[in-house]
Amino acid sequence: MAISGAASGPDGTESVGRPHFVLASASPRRLDLLRQIGMVPDRVLPADIDETPARTELPRPYVSRMALEKATAVAASLSDPALVLGADTVVALGRRILPKAEDRETARACLQQLSGRRHTVLTALSVIPSSGWPEGHRAERVVETAVTFSRMTPHQIESLLDQGDWQGKAGGYALQGHAAAFIRFVSGSASAVIGLPLFETAQLLRGQPGRWLA
Repeated sequence: MAISGAASGPDGTESVGRPHFVLASASPRRLDLLRQIGMVPDRVLPADIDETPARTELPRPYVSRMALEKATAVAASLSDPALVLGADTVVALGRRILPKAEDRETARACLQQLSGRRHTVLTALSVIPSSGWPEGHRAERVVETAVTFSRMTPHQIESLLDQGDWQGKAGGYALQGHAAAFIRFVSGSASAVIGLPLFETAQLLRGQPGRWLA
């Protein structure tokens, strides 16, 4: 898959010679977060990979593997100069990876486990240059954020589920959604819980050859 044309900088002007910036994710939240720091991807190309955790795979190795596989799969499909950003987020209770909530029952089970407890949200980043941009280099980062829920009654959990913003979310909740009313404590990167740690993302992009961010 080829990408043609010059890339656009944060001010909308063409940045001649800079490789295209590609987001290997369909998440609208990650796209919005990138826009917040002035990095609008030239392309959004979700990676089609198997996201099933390996048996006994721990949260940190798993999330690192997912981000790397997403970025690698998309980078391998590109022939023109490009830098690909892959990301993945998991909610972990100790050594357990909580699932993405695709139905109400799964979301309820996650919230029941998280109620009154502290858990860890891990977001991994991986940037991979395409073969058409040999000057670029691979870089990775994992960001851990501690989140604590207040104790929720069954009625409060059901009311939270009625809002619907748990759908497709790791651990069955969205920090930027109605669950915020029950979150007592966040230590670390709030944007990482939403889907993309902005400081670390900016650092990885600044570490690439060329002017990616001021």
